[in-house]
Parts: sequence; C-alpha cells; structure tokens
Amino acid sequence: MADLTLYELEGCPYCAKVKTKLADLGVEYDSVMVPRSHDERTEVEDVSGQTGVPVLVDEANGIEGMAESDDIVEYLEETYGNAS
Repeated sequence: MADLTLYELEGCPYCAKVKTKLADLGVEYDSVMVPRSHDERTEVEDVSGQTGVPVLVDEANGIEGMAESDDIVEYLEETYGNAS
C-alpha cells in the first residue's frame, strides 16, 4: 500500500492534472474513485471536510486531506520533485 491516496472522479480534469504530476514524478499512490453525486461522497468528506475532488492524503508527511489541484501539484513538486 502506498503512503499517498488520491480521491478522484473519472473524467475530472483537475484530477487528471494531479495524476499527470504523480506520473511525471514517478510517485506511487492508491486511487479511490468517489461517486459522481456530491451527496454520496461521505468518505472524501470525512477525510477533507468537503466533497470536491481531487483530495490528496499523504500519511508519511501528515497530510490528511489536501484539496485544490494547484495546491496538490505544488505540494507534490516541493515534496517529491527531488526524490529521484
């Protein structure tokens, strides 16, 4: 099991942006597909306090529910960008 978990929705362009960054950095992660209906996204709401995606959890670094794709991409670059 990877330390990173990405909550995502199929076809979400913001999720795709984060997944592309993860792939570029060669970072392994677990994917959790959330329901299309915001009302059914209880798992991601429990993690992040909101129902939007993407949401990143990084247990190794104490990140418990980071939202906003731009923030996630910046975090990934800062945290994993030099780990080659």
